Amino acid sequence: MRARAKYNTFSSIKEARKRNCIHSLVYPSNLTIRLQKITAFSGAFVLVLFLVLFLPGNSSAAISGICSDCHTMHNSQGGSEMATFGGETGPNSFLTRGSCVGCHAQGTADNIVTVGTSQIPQVYHTDSSDLAGGNFRYIDDNDNRGHNVSDFGNIDNTLSSAPGHHSVNDPTTETLTCSGHNGCHGYRRFSAGSGLPTLKGAHHGNVDGKCDTATTVANSYRFLYSVKGFENMGANKYQNLNDTDHNEYYGATSPVDYVCATCHDMHDDMKITPPNNTISGFCATCHSNFHVLSGIGGSTTGPFIRHPTDIVLPIDGEYASYETYSVEAPVGRTTVPDTISSVVTPGTDVVTCLSCHAAHATNYPDMLRWNYDDMIAGGGGSGGCFTCHTEKN
Repeated sequence: MRARAKYNTFSSIKEARKRNCIHSLVYPSNLTIRLQKITAFSGAFVLVLFLVLFLPGNSSAAISGICSDCHTMHNSQGGSEMATFGGETGPNSFLTRGSCVGCHAQGTADNIVTVGTSQIPQVYHTDSSDLAGGNFRYIDDNDNRGHNVSDFGNIDNTLSSAPGHHSVNDPTTETLTCSGHNGCHGYRRFSAGSGLPTLKGAHHGNVDGKCDTATTVANSYRFLYSVKGFENMGANKYQNLNDTDHNEYYGATSPVDYVCATCHDMHDDMKITPPNNTISGFCATCHSNFHVLSGIGGSTTGPFIRHPTDIVLPIDGEYASYETYSVEAPVGRTTVPDTISSVVTPGTDVVTCLSCHAAHATNYPDMLRWNYDDMIAGGGGSGGCFTCHTEKN
């Protein structure tokens, strides 16, 4: 009976509203409290929603659109195969219409391929301009132009393992893949294998723009697990186009020294992560001897026995003249920024691996962003090494 009485009271209030005589009714105290709680909750929800949608920070760029643009249920339609991206035949894991290579290395004349409403960046193409990571097509001309990823079937005929790696057998140039334990993208666990399974959920949960969490593949910079950074979100979102239109790389003021547990999680299938979340720290998980503190000479101030990374660009001398961001020699930021900046601040910004190299491949030896043979001290040149070493030209 008590429950029914409450119901009748609430019904009476509703009827009174309809008759415009709500002012003549008195709310029971318990109903008033409940309504106040609902109102407070609604206000808090709206506030949280506003903060998520409109304040700077992570933003979602998860895959959206027609499911069949990317997936096929049985790899068959009208008697024809559907998993044909990049000339493949499938079937593939997660019912996709292409593997990593089939989707992102189609070999067309476009550096970005559009499927439905989704733009698919191409890492192997014949376009006249390359994306920020470079273009694996260059390794067709010479093995020393980039990473010889086994997925492309072009094994390095000179190197057998990663230069500077503490282990000559892990990975070898025959086992280097796009993703997984012996790759760069996705989760890098011993039992993870390679390919799409190591990227499970990343495309549908992708975080674009500011990636300063890096606790999953989806919220890490460019699906490089545990790497922080800012992904270019403009019209040229996959490119480093100019000083106002580029990615922002995350760096540190000192490289770390490595022991096994620095990169490997002994309690999580020997999972591999960069301990400092930087792009250079990530490169060091394979090229560690080149980038650890002891490997560069044991000091962040020199003299160096190898070109340092994850150190501050000096504030004095010739380095002080590097003030406008150059996509030919990008710097790293010690804090992941909210937006792209065209300003370089010596004494604060840092040198990274990507200050000199591209991630995939370039048209120059050793994956450099410029031709090292053209860097002639006293020759009056510009760019390349002379972007930082402004008095050496």
